[in-house]
Amino acid sequence: MSAQDLSALLWQERELLELLAFKLEEEQLLLTSGKTRWLHHATREVEQVLQKLRDTGLARAVHASAVATEWGIDDGASLRELTAAAPAGPWGELLSAHLQAMTALVSQIAGLRDSNQQFLKAASRSTQETLAGIGTGAGTYASDGAAWHGTDRPTLLDKDL
Repeated sequence: MSAQDLSALLWQERELLELLAFKLEEEQLLLTSGKTRWLHHATREVEQVLQKLRDTGLARAVHASAVATEWGIDDGASLRELTAAAPAGPWGELLSAHLQAMTALVSQIAGLRDSNQQFLKAASRSTQETLAGIGTGAGTYASDGAAWHGTDRPTLLDKDL
């Protein structure tokens, strides 16, 4: 296992991070448009990318450990530590570029995740309020002036939420 193998895995991990960002943006578009019908498909796709990322991350850790040992540093060294310990040549710059790109992608993904969570919480709260209001009526008046609570009126409920 060489630094070149590690770099190839880092490229693969970067591509998966970009795909995850894309899938989270897709999920966000579904949430903001109210088209929740396809949300379970989008969520499943996010989970599939996350599984691929876990697998790639494990392979990267194994390769990084071998490269760290080859370079004479602790085999549990982080990518940042590998970058600092890289021998003269292109590896320091290349690993640094991977680190910067991956850090930016992870930051973007965290923002999308947080935003999607807020949308989901708002949708859940809205659904709970709608369910709580079913059958209680608006408390208006009938044509004869008597209090009317709206219990005899049909209520529509979107079960996809």
